[in-house]
Amino acid sequence: MIEIKKLKIKLAQKTLVDINFTITSSLALIGQSGSGKSLTLKALLGMLPQSMECSLEYSSNFRFTAGNSIGFVPQNPFTALSPLTKIKKQFFVNDSRVRELFDELGLDHELLERFPPELSGGQLQRVVIAMALEKYPYLLLLDEPTTALDPDTKIVILELLHALQKKENFLMLFVTHDILSAKEICDEVCVINNGVLVESGSMNNIIHRPKKEYTKILIESNFANRKFRK
Repeated sequence: MIEIKKLKIKLAQKTLVDINFTITSSLALIGQSGSGKSLTLKALLGMLPQSMECSLEYSSNFRFTAGNSIGFVPQNPFTALSPLTKIKKQFFVNDSRVRELFDELGLDHELLERFPPELSGGQLQRVVIAMALEKYPYLLLLDEPTTALDPDTKIVILELLHALQKKENFLMLFVTHDILSAKEICDEVCVINNGVLVESGSMNNIIHRPKKEYTKILIESNFANRKFRK
């Protein structure tokens, strides 16, 4: 478990984000574009622009620093890797760990000898996930990891992430505007708007019994087809 307390992000005198949340297993941070979810993720990764001020307190059973204890899966797998470097050269662990992850992610070992432009979007995203998990992180941060994928590939990636979390036993923060995707792999959800939490709770409760109008609108925009709300 990790508890993020008093996370504040400021630009000049304006507060952009002011939130608290706890990750016990898998948490989705959901909001529309400009809600503050991406800034929150960048703050956790230490990637905010120097013009912004950030402060936070946390409580966890591991050292919360980007690197070995935290893995990161970016939004666009096509820009996450060096196009002129073979896949195998982009890992920093021994071959046995890489091959283990490739097996878990359903990737052929032969792909290690290829260059990123030779892989499909789904293959690249699985490679990026393998890279994020190579050093057994305690926490995996995901930034809209299925946005650049077609619907069928999106489902495959979500199922793989769900299975990997159970096997590798890491915490997960899934930052997205897509409640439907988050529903597949997250137990809990925090809804963010204008840098503050609107409401939070179990995924099931938020989807079926939202309290705030913002949350209701966000859900309806994602679940236009009611068959998904089961």
